[in-house]
Amino acid sequence: MKDPLLDLPWLKWAMELQFIGQAGVTYSNNKFDLERFHRIREIAAEMVSLQTGLSMEKVTSLFCNETGFQTPKLDCRAAIFEKGRILLVRERDGRWSLPGGWVDVSQSVGENTVKEVKEEAGLDVVPVKLIALQDRSLHNLPYYGYGICKALVQCEVIGGEFVPNTETTESRFFLPDELPPLSEDKITAGQIHLCFEAYRSENWKTLLD
Repeated sequence: MKDPLLDLPWLKWAMELQFIGQAGVTYSNNKFDLERFHRIREIAAEMVSLQTGLSMEKVTSLFCNETGFQTPKLDCRAAIFEKGRILLVRERDGRWSLPGGWVDVSQSVGENTVKEVKEEAGLDVVPVKLIALQDRSLHNLPYYGYGICKALVQCEVIGGEFVPNTETTESRFFLPDELPPLSEDKITAGQIHLCFEAYRSENWKTLLD
């Protein structure tokens, strides 16, 4: 697969410098080495700030805000079907997405998917199939300054009903050829069609980037 950051070498360099700096800060004990690794993180943030126009304070809070060994974040999205249609929820900005979100540190992917569906769609579900575990940078725009793994999870409804909430204003089932405007930073038409493929398959094998 093509490197998604091939056309943005500065971002790839900044991400690698941030990773090296954070690992060095985590595992080094020598005070002089710590100063150097902190400076490497600052340089990475300065590169992002210069290229994006964001303030150093904003970049640091988003890009250099973690401690410990840096690993990708985890995002889960639920694929729920009814009569050949897939469930989408309408977000506050008017765009639509599969219900889901960041996985809490205290929950498994399955547990968190169930929680997110309840919060955003009002439904009680059970996870039945891991459709795919994707590297977000290969499928979604814009590129983020950190890694994200996206889990697409097929679920079955066992109860509940939609209630407007702080995140979503509506839920509705859609056919694959009638998708509404999507929140493509979270889910694309291609990812939704992949969910339809898994739903229709009797012997689906989880896809792994």
